[in-house]
Amino acid sequence: MNILLELFVVTFKVLWAFVLAAAKWLVRPKEKSVAGQVCLITGAGSGLGRLFALEFARRRALLVLWDINTRSNEETAGMVRHIYRQLAEAAPRAGDDGEKEAPPHGNLQVYTYTCDVGKRENVYTTAERVRKEVGEVSVLVNNAGVVSGHHLLECPDELIERTMMVNCHAHFWTTKAFLPKMLEMNHGHIVTVASSLGLFSTAGVEDYCASKFGAVGFHESLSHELKAAEKDGIKTTLVCPYLVDTGMFRGCRIRKEIEPFLPPLKPEYCVKQAMRAILTDQPMICTPRLMYMVTFMKSILPFEAVVCMYRFLGADKCMYPFIAQRKQATNNNEAKNGI
Repeated sequence: MNILLELFVVTFKVLWAFVLAAAKWLVRPKEKSVAGQVCLITGAGSGLGRLFALEFARRRALLVLWDINTRSNEETAGMVRHIYRQLAEAAPRAGDDGEKEAPPHGNLQVYTYTCDVGKRENVYTTAERVRKEVGEVSVLVNNAGVVSGHHLLECPDELIERTMMVNCHAHFWTTKAFLPKMLEMNHGHIVTVASSLGLFSTAGVEDYCASKFGAVGFHESLSHELKAAEKDGIKTTLVCPYLVDTGMFRGCRIRKEIEPFLPPLKPEYCVKQAMRAILTDQPMICTPRLMYMVTFMKSILPFEAVVCMYRFLGADKCMYPFIAQRKQATNNNEAKNGI
């Protein structure tokens, strides 16, 4: 094709993409059904992972829960089973109202697996068990995450490696385990729960930022690879929330005058926004929407201008109180144990 003609076509497609994006702001897309589909969530024992599990359970998905903590993972499973029971009890009433028939509630089950996603062989072994005991995974939610809470020069090498393994490398292992069948069926959805700190950084959490930047890069490259292979039946969603009030970054503070306008996100709100994006096949979701603007400004402004903005917002050292609390807690534990 003549390059000028091709340029015209590309320009039209770009403009049309803007039109479609604007239309989605005005007309909310219909949410797809995940009823009866196998949904695997890593880090399901607490925080966002637990809330994702409950939201998918309410939509009648079959849940596979992975977590390194067996007890908390079983607690999440108990909550999921309670939702399944409620759905089963409400089923006759739903039928009386003439609603569309859903998959049999007796087939709704939750499976728990103790898995350290930071260990490659553990991931592959557990994935094989899932395929044999449950079936092929249709929705993969890479959610597991850790934070060391140390300044770079005070952070032990093993903690840096642990952060990278769980927050970034694990996405490679889980995706390699379940993507082949998705490709064969041309059906599936891969969700990467990253962070706003995977789009822009701050001081004091170099390992965490690097791991989340890595997760974002992995997700974007994977999305392009699926497009290049014309596997349009496999969807991807990147979730980049601002600070979420789960306790993971307890003590993190921005400038006190700014805090009322940019408070930590409620976990329930964050997950509901993410679920809406997943179920409407939205490629990326940043919460709050202000994060889109911050990312854009970071991309176009000189570095020194970004530093000025960070200092004004109190974002340049926002992690320092959190790191100080973690250090104090560590010292208290060492003193208590006589170390």
